Amino acid sequence: MTARPPLPDRVPRKKGAPTALDGLLVVDFTRVVAGPACTQTLADFGAEVIKIENPEGGDDSRHYEHADLAGESAAYISLNRGKRGIALDLTKPEAREVALELIARADVVVENFSSGVMKKYGLDYASVAPANPRLVYCSISAYGRQGPSATRPGFDPITQAESGFMSLNGFSDGPPVRTGPPAVDMMTGMAACNAILLALYARDRLGRGQHVEVALFDIAVAMTQFYGMAYLMTGKNPSRQGNSPNGSPSVGLYEASDAPFYIACANDRLYRRLVVEVLGRPDLASGEFVDRRLRSANKDKLRAILNGIFASDQRENWMARMKAANIPVGYLRTVEEAFNSPEVRERRRVSQIPHPAAGFVPNIETPIHLGLTPAADPVAAPMLGAHTSDVLRKTLGYDEGRIAALAKAGVFSAGAKSGSGTSG
Repeated sequence: MTARPPLPDRVPRKKGAPTALDGLLVVDFTRVVAGPACTQTLADFGAEVIKIENPEGGDDSRHYEHADLAGESAAYISLNRGKRGIALDLTKPEAREVALELIARADVVVENFSSGVMKKYGLDYASVAPANPRLVYCSISAYGRQGPSATRPGFDPITQAESGFMSLNGFSDGPPVRTGPPAVDMMTGMAACNAILLALYARDRLGRGQHVEVALFDIAVAMTQFYGMAYLMTGKNPSRQGNSPNGSPSVGLYEASDAPFYIACANDRLYRRLVVEVLGRPDLASGEFVDRRLRSANKDKLRAILNGIFASDQRENWMARMKAANIPVGYLRTVEEAFNSPEVRERRRVSQIPHPAAGFVPNIETPIHLGLTPAADPVAAPMLGAHTSDVLRKTLGYDEGRIAALAKAGVFSAGAKSGSGTSG
């Protein structure tokens, strides 16, 4: 059995430092990837995020197969840090009343149910906004809440396939390839967080909240970036280029005599520095290789020359020479190698944080840094329903009698499923 890598305890944030979103109450109906990624960022920077889950199994990502500690999956642990978890069976009217009371106090609601689910429970924006006009309500879906595709279920790889994004990944002589990590889901989560923050900023000026929407398909289309723009400008369908965008031979993966590395000399200045200062081959900066367009036209010939040169020495020697010449170069690493690299360890990108069942769980730090209002100290993703009583008492002011009555009504126990389908 492979041993878990040792992880340091996390270095606490500066004592007394404020958080950017202190006092913000977020009611989180999301699950799987895109929605939880959005609300985790809000929690990271001080928002109180109350995650509402179905008592019958909770968030689908709890049961993903990648790995688990104390019954909690790597996916769930990685996307729900800092949240308070409550379990509500929304098929029960009493549970919907609890949800409505939370929404009435909330600054933000985030949901990524299939279209029509929130409306069925009377929890959609049109139903709840009159009682809380300052509410920012974010809906995340596969294809948007309006139009002919609104009711279609969808996930990250489906939108990668349909948007043209997947057609850009892979090698020209092979099939399209989806990204390994769910890139569209993660980008959608980032975009949803941005949309919420924009709407909160607008609320400060305009005095009212609004409904904001983010769709995986729209994000995937936007992620085609300049490839999509080039098609619109020329009518030419872009093709897959593998590890060398636009076929540039001085951008891509090369093999030293012992190990691979990646270089990115995308412009003439960097390319000339590579061939003259590092390789000692000024002839490769003239004639048929003098500029980027000519190098791309003669890419097979140039790549063969570079392959031969790089294969003549070890990777560390090439890395040292290129770093000395300030050439953009990097190791090709496995996940194991990356997570044990100086860049990860010295920058304290990983740590371990306490967990009530597992003792400790790994933590990957938020990539966002704020000098005055740093991220809150991370708290592990909640066990299913872990904070139900605490939220009802402290946030809603329920007494023990009311909590007992709700329990008797089956509000917190497994019942009929609260909705179907997800949007990533």
